[in-house]
Amino acid sequence: MRKKVTKAIFPVAGMGTRFLPATKSVPKEIMTLVDRPLVQYAIDEARAAGIKEFIFVTSRGKGALEDYFDHAPQLEQELRKKGKTELLETLQSTNMDSGAIAYIRQHKALGLGHAVWCARRLIGNEPFAVMLPDDVIAAEKPCLQQMVEAYEETGGSMVAAMEVEPSRTSSYGILDTSEERGDRVKVNGMVEKPAVDEAPSNLAVIGRYILAPTVLKNLNKLKSGSGGEIQLTDAIAQEIEQDRDVYGFRFRGQRFDCGSKAGFLQATVAFGLAREELRDDLAAYLQGISQVDRAAQ
Repeated sequence: MRKKVTKAIFPVAGMGTRFLPATKSVPKEIMTLVDRPLVQYAIDEARAAGIKEFIFVTSRGKGALEDYFDHAPQLEQELRKKGKTELLETLQSTNMDSGAIAYIRQHKALGLGHAVWCARRLIGNEPFAVMLPDDVIAAEKPCLQQMVEAYEETGGSMVAAMEVEPSRTSSYGILDTSEERGDRVKVNGMVEKPAVDEAPSNLAVIGRYILAPTVLKNLNKLKSGSGGEIQLTDAIAQEIEQDRDVYGFRFRGQRFDCGSKAGFLQATVAFGLAREELRDDLAAYLQGISQVDRAAQ
């Protein structure tokens, strides 16, 4: 019987330079889409998939991120006193139980593979998930839950995948695939940020992974790769070389790249329109903008 996936690593050590000056004092991961921080979307998705242990790989200046998951007794008391039950429930849903969350420092910015490797002692010999909060996925069934259900059938390692424009392959890890199995594809190889004319496909890896513990052993042996960083894709590619199964999973949902300003704005609009109490006013505003643009043209 396969071990269940109950641990997840959240690499959140990046400095968020694309969002300066905001990220001078505010960790990017707690910037909000409507009224929820990016990291809350990732946590909710992980919980829906059955994750019980949450491991954050952080860096200096991330204290506000740690505080976000702590209890706020005074605020809760005020909300309770004023009878704001719905707000109180929303607030309490962000709390994490003692022992459920751990923080590990990544002292040098050596890439995603290194960030995952930093958490190796808390993973041990168990399969684990990796979630990048920058990738926010709107889906009827949360993306990681879809992947966990597929993993229970296949085992091995699994990466979330989506097709991108061929001109964009140099921005992603790209899969070299063989047989299709519904929403799963067998992976023959992985290339990190290949040039457009060298990409084996346009099927790109995005920020959701379920990995076998042997990937951590591969990371132990890796030297820096593309961009001078230790690449997680290189460690996963070694699984294939060692005749272990790796699958790409075509998830059902819409992915927003909230690591970019354009993607963050697109997600804000999409999630705002999905909220019943905001939809009409926001839609009317956007329609007004569209009409002004057409008139200007």
